[in-house]
Amino acid sequence: MPRTFAIGDLHGGLKALIQLLERIDLSPEDQLIFLGDYVDGWSDSANTVTYLIELSKQNSCVFVRGNHDDLAHKWLEDGEMNEKWLQHGGQSSLDAYRNFTEEDKNLHKKFFKEMVNYYHDRDDRLFVHAGFTNLHGPEFEYYETGFYWDRTLWEMALSIREDLKPGDDLYPKRLQHFNEIYIGHTPVTRIGETTPVNKANIWNVDTGAAFKGPISAIEVSSKEIFQSDPVHTFYPDEQGRN
Repeated sequence: MPRTFAIGDLHGGLKALIQLLERIDLSPEDQLIFLGDYVDGWSDSANTVTYLIELSKQNSCVFVRGNHDDLAHKWLEDGEMNEKWLQHGGQSSLDAYRNFTEEDKNLHKKFFKEMVNYYHDRDDRLFVHAGFTNLHGPEFEYYETGFYWDRTLWEMALSIREDLKPGDDLYPKRLQHFNEIYIGHTPVTRIGETTPVNKANIWNVDTGAAFKGPISAIEVSSKEIFQSDPVHTFYPDEQGRN
């Protein structure tokens, strides 16, 4: 039976991603929904994009845009960069693209351009990198940068009283538009966790691949979780975003 996986932030950890997909025992019928941040972190940033392009020829893939993907795309298109980006993983992407041809870079530009800000499936599940702020739902969002930068959706989920349920007067309206919401962007290691975390109807699948954590995937129907080894163990001579 075909499965659907939500996969958390990668940050250029291609070797760990390959291991994760092996542990999933991926079949051509499986759907993969990547939650963003494919680059900036480990030295395989550009190679990760190449791999994902090829992977999408074999499997149904959805590529949600992350904030690091947006920054890398702007640099590829017009050379735009800033010091904060370079300090938070951007330098690894600059280094990774040095040996790429213009033809290869153009394929990557197309990949970045065709990403989606969010994906809403037929079972009323939302997949987005960071979140959304509009009470009426993501289709009413004023600024698209919120989809891949804003952390308030996750912060809100962490603060909700456990006795509150959908339909209660105080239950956040933003959460009532969907059965489930899958996000990345904010590593669950910040709250002392190492596997995907469920709060309210949100699943956070970012397990800190850019730092000392693994890349994680969750099968959205069964909630079975798969993880790579910690990404940094594949790149022992690198610092990642530490």
